[in-house]
Amino acid sequence: MPKKYVEIVDPYKIIIRAEVTEKAINQIQQENKLTFIVTRKARKGQIKKSVEELFDVVVEKINTLIGPRGEKKAIVKLSKDFSALEIATNLGLL
Repeated sequence: MPKKYVEIVDPYKIIIRAEVTEKAINQIQQENKLTFIVTRKARKGQIKKSVEELFDVVVEKINTLIGPRGEKKAIVKLSKDFSALEIATNLGLL
């Protein structure tokens, strides 16, 4: 199988902002997941690389969806070695 192509892009252009909703905060506390609004054209590989580079973490899994407003959300599950709660606190989300 060929290796997936991941274009080199500025991580600050991929991730627009962190999502701060009740559901997102519950996921931070209970499931070790962070939710970001990302550029609509961003692929999972680009999102993973951007999150790992910006926050110095290891990403386990990424789910993406297009919300009702047309924004693309990325739900990022971090490795057990890293704390989503700590990152959210540093970002000022909690």
